Amino acid sequence: MDTLTLLLHPVRLRIVHAMAGGRTRTTTDLCEQLPDVPKTTVYRHVGLLAEGGVLDVVDEQRVHGAVERRYRMPSTRPRISPEDAAAMTVEDHRRGFAAAVATLLAAFTAYLDGDGADPTADSVGYRQIPLWLNPAELAEMVEELQAGILARAANEPAPDRSLYLLSPIFFPIEKTGESTASGENPLS
Repeated sequence: MDTLTLLLHPVRLRIVHAMAGGRTRTTTDLCEQLPDVPKTTVYRHVGLLAEGGVLDVVDEQRVHGAVERRYRMPSTRPRISPEDAAAMTVEDHRRGFAAAVATLLAAFTAYLDGDGADPTADSVGYRQIPLWLNPAELAEMVEELQAGILARAANEPAPDRSLYLLSPIFFPIEKTGESTASGENPLS
C-alpha cells in the first residue's frame, strides 16, 4: 500500500496522531486511546501501518502466551511529499479532506467524551476566518505559520504538556475576479 493510501484513512490518521512525540505504544495502548474504534480494527490498521513502514516494531515480549509488540514512528516517518500532493487527483484530495475531517470529528468527540474535558481551560478553538490574500500574502502567511509550528514540532511528551491536534486547512472559497460588485467581503 502506498504512503498516500496509508495516510488518507481516518483511523490510521488517528493512530499516527496517537504515536506523535516519539512515543512507544502497544496496540493495547492504542485501543485505550481510541475507545470508539473496535479493537480488531485498531489491530488491523496498526498492522497495515507497520507493513507500510509508518510504524516500526521496537520490541516484543510475551504477555499471557501472546506476543505483544511495542511500536514507534521512525524519525523519518513517511509523509505525503509535495510531489505526491501535486500528483493527487481531485478525487484523491476529496478523499484526503474527508479523512482529515473524519479524524478531527472523531478526535474532538473523544476529547469531549473523556474525563475532565474543559474546552475553555484547554484553549480549544475551531474558528473559521475568511481572509482576502493575494498569492504573495498567502505564501508569507503559510511560511509564518510553518515557522511557528516547526519551532514546537520537536517537543516531546512532558508532565506539563498536553498533546494538541492542530489542523490548518487552506482553500479558496472565492477566486480572484469572483468578488462582489462592490469589492466588499460579504462575510464580514
